[in-house]
Amino acid sequence: MPYRIIEGKIEQQHFSTDDVMDKLEKDDIKFIDLQFTGLYGKFHHITISANMFKKTDFENGLPKVDGSSIRGFTEIHESDLIVRPDPSTYAIIPWIEKYKTCRLICDILRGGSNRIQFLRDPRGIAKKAEKYVNENGYSLSYWGPEVEFFVFDKLLVNTLTPYHGQSYEIISKESPWASDGFGYTINLKEGYLPSAPGDSLIGFRNECVDILSNNFGIACDAHHHEVATAGQCEIDIRYDTLVNAADSVQSYKFIVKNVARKHNMIATMMPKPIALDNGSGLHVNISLWNDNTNLFFDQNDEYAEISELARYFCGGILEHSFALAAIVAPTTNSYRRLVPGYEAPVYVAWSTGNRSAIIRIPGHFRGEKFAYMKRIEFRAPDPSCNPYLAFSCIVAAGLDGIKKKTSIGDPIDEDIFKMTSKRRRQLGIKQLPTSLLEASEALDSDREFLKPVFDGSVIERLIEHSTNEYREVTLRPHPHEFSLYADV
Repeated sequence: MPYRIIEGKIEQQHFSTDDVMDKLEKDDIKFIDLQFTGLYGKFHHITISANMFKKTDFENGLPKVDGSSIRGFTEIHESDLIVRPDPSTYAIIPWIEKYKTCRLICDILRGGSNRIQFLRDPRGIAKKAEKYVNENGYSLSYWGPEVEFFVFDKLLVNTLTPYHGQSYEIISKESPWASDGFGYTINLKEGYLPSAPGDSLIGFRNECVDILSNNFGIACDAHHHEVATAGQCEIDIRYDTLVNAADSVQSYKFIVKNVARKHNMIATMMPKPIALDNGSGLHVNISLWNDNTNLFFDQNDEYAEISELARYFCGGILEHSFALAAIVAPTTNSYRRLVPGYEAPVYVAWSTGNRSAIIRIPGHFRGEKFAYMKRIEFRAPDPSCNPYLAFSCIVAAGLDGIKKKTSIGDPIDEDIFKMTSKRRRQLGIKQLPTSLLEASEALDSDREFLKPVFDGSVIERLIEHSTNEYREVTLRPHPHEFSLYADV
């Protein structure tokens, strides 16, 4: 959603169909990139000539998608789908210079005389989740995603010989293993906020923020190097409503990857690419509002200034955390990140400052003056997730907690990483699933809370996909196993 700054305040601009039709002419647009998201989070696109685009295409959509060729969408006998562009997502893609190109994010509709929302369209699911928030009596929900990622100079992967060997090599001039480093390497776990020249990517992030802000209308608060070595970065984008925030995450990934490619680097949202170092998370900040009132704020709560409503919302997330893991941490690699000792939140608990818990209540400021900033931070998601599905399942869990008045329990202010297993048992602290298979099995047995938002076929396909990916990895020897077992 585009924005402008007026007297220091950010105001969103809502492009109409007429606005976009005018901009296509005024901006001398030659091509339109129609973008949409597959069920498993992959960004897809179709490019059409701008002079072939009609105003009625915003209402009717365009018959451009073979759903059977998109993983998780349709079978061969039901393949015709329609893309319907959203005018509010208009943006010019700056790295396509010769033929000026804009993009529009699209919803996916069923073909035929009755063009209805396709049940397995992730953006459609997010719209349904947003409607579910309204049906439960709330004006809106705000979502502030914190997306981390790595930028490598090169990533060399050999998967051409799966039967007798596979390998990968990460090349980064920042890394301690760089053979041709530039003299300012960053050790494992020592990459948090180093100044230049140790942080070699400030120019890269500046360019990404400029494109996010000025071309795509996505407001950015700050950016910095993250804890891990080898180019781990974070760019913070401003909170927004559920669908808009998910659109922003997908645009963010698209921009970061393409800017990296422009500079002959590679950006990856893979949660844990580097052994023995921190992985990348996608921490999600959430609040519920009625008009201009933040319903998660309560000044009378001495511990965290959060309301009873917020506690119930958190209780729902904790209650369904195992099932949520399958959607918010949806890859086998996600569970290499979710291990103790690397700042990843692996314990089902909550606190104000404890980053070992999956829910944290940020407490930088207190008092009525900062009521608008009160939110919960869910720390289990990672950037491999589909943001439309992730935000939708989180809000479904939270609203289920409110409906059932699920207790959040007592906060845990001790360092859970340093606790003995006996102490954790005494406090009733559970650990998140340790594998994608375990998470998908949890989703299979705990799916009732998702029914108001997710069609049953979506859950089935997510479980099937997760199970298949888990088996694909377990079928292959791990390189480290040769160090452990080759001489047995």
